[in-house]
Amino acid sequence: MDFYANPGKQHRITMDGRTFVRHAIKTRFVEPGDNYLALFQEFVVPVYQPGDIVSTSEKVIALCQNRIVDRKDIHIGFWAKALSRFASHPTTGVGVGETIKMQFAIDEVGLPKVLYASLASAVTKPFGKKGVFYEIVGPEVSGLDGFYDHVWSQYRDIGVRLPTDSDGVCNEVKRELGIALIIVDANDLGQELLGCSDDLAPMRSSLIQLVADNPTGQGRQLTPFILCRPEENFHEGTDRLLFYDDAAEH
Repeated sequence: MDFYANPGKQHRITMDGRTFVRHAIKTRFVEPGDNYLALFQEFVVPVYQPGDIVSTSEKVIALCQNRIVDRKDIHIGFWAKALSRFASHPTTGVGVGETIKMQFAIDEVGLPKVLYASLASAVTKPFGKKGVFYEIVGPEVSGLDGFYDHVWSQYRDIGVRLPTDSDGVCNEVKRELGIALIIVDANDLGQELLGCSDDLAPMRSSLIQLVADNPTGQGRQLTPFILCRPEENFHEGTDRLLFYDDAAEH
């Protein structure tokens, strides 16, 4: 089997002292309302073998669940415009420095909590503590993706929320297709495990190590599934370690 990694990412990763060889699985562009079982059947099942662990980006599952917020349904008000001026502007996605996400935060958790989070962030930021705003407003706000088109124009006018029942999704995929699965919310700033199938539960606290360097990438790679194979099941000589060509990603 050929194990592909995205440029700048490594093939091998260690979890609790055990080494895994990773393969970034290319897919087509996933649309809202797609069937995640069909996606796993088409792209993962042909290369999966017992003992492997598969990581999927949370966005794929959320899109399949139609966890979408439409730009036209968010009406930006005074407080969103005012507060977003003082927020940071990350390059890894839309943050509350954009008025539309600040308004989403206000709509989601209420203006009083957003005001409190903004004040707490302003007070703690000079002391080097980051992320306080999102700690207070919670994962539904921090996990919102989309509303930007610098990579994919399809995301310009939609936001993608976190998936629901991530553990349940993982268990469904395991039950129907036999795939040991984790769902991860990851970017180049950090990673969070959202769910895993029950067979992986004893390792739950360690599983995020498998994708600690965000091997899916942050551009046009179309590699939302990362297959992690124990190194003892990797066959030197017949299995090859390759990299996707930069030019092939565009």
